[in-house]
Amino acid sequence: QVQLVESGGGLVQAGGSLRLSCAASGSIVSINAMGWYRQAPGKQRELVAAIVSGGSTNYADSVKGRFTISRDNAKNAMSLQMNSLKPEDTAVYYCNADVRTRGSSGKYWGQGTQVTVSS
Repeated sequence: QVQLVESGGGLVQAGGSLRLSCAASGSIVSINAMGWYRQAPGKQRELVAAIVSGGSTNYADSVKGRFTISRDNAKNAMSLQMNSLKPEDTAVYYCNADVRTRGSSGKYWGQGTQVTVSS
């Protein structure tokens, strides 16, 4: 059993910053890709940023230059530093991880954390 737990969401004014964290726990052998997704009301879930175990990153065009994803492989943890936040960044943010356990592998999701940016 693998669990992903997010923290760090909240309410912030436009131009402000937030830092999201995600911690994975359970019978984890290794984690390949980890990523942050978001879903705004009435919209599809979209990829915000992703990072593989080697450190390579990928960002949505809408957040490039403002968001920074990082991970601590030893702690099975990941963070998303969000700067210069805009009202359009308002969404529920989800942590995702591609996890290998002793018996299988698969993609796991956190429960989501709300980020609200006021104008």
